[in-house]
Amino acid sequence: MNTKLLMTISAVTMGMAGLVLSFLPQEVASGLGVPEAAAVVLQVLGALYFGFAMINWTAKANLIGGIYSRPVALGNLAHFVIGALALAKLAVKDTSLSYLWVAALIYSVFAILFAYVFFTTPDLKSKYR
Repeated sequence: MNTKLLMTISAVTMGMAGLVLSFLPQEVASGLGVPEAAAVVLQVLGALYFGFAMINWTAKANLIGGIYSRPVALGNLAHFVIGALALAKLAVKDTSLSYLWVAALIYSVFAILFAYVFFTTPDLKSKYR
């Protein structure tokens, strides 16, 4: 699997979400219909996303999978699996929120890809040729 592509796409996705949540938390809160007091929580969430994006961006050139860069793969796997389950649970509970289905699908795809990376060993020959 091309982990460089996976790490780049996840970094860009989380980076964009992080920037939006960091700099526009009040607007996102009102768009989601949550109290403006939740804007601080959204801003902290944005910092988390941006931090994860920086980790993935800087680790994209590393060999990832099996025992290589295991903490990075495990952190991403945990984040995306837990996020996918939480989003899917809420989407099933309130079917009128179609954006939750989209987010749950994106999280599920990343969860599957990072599970594959975490539980398989990379091809060392192709990396060092």
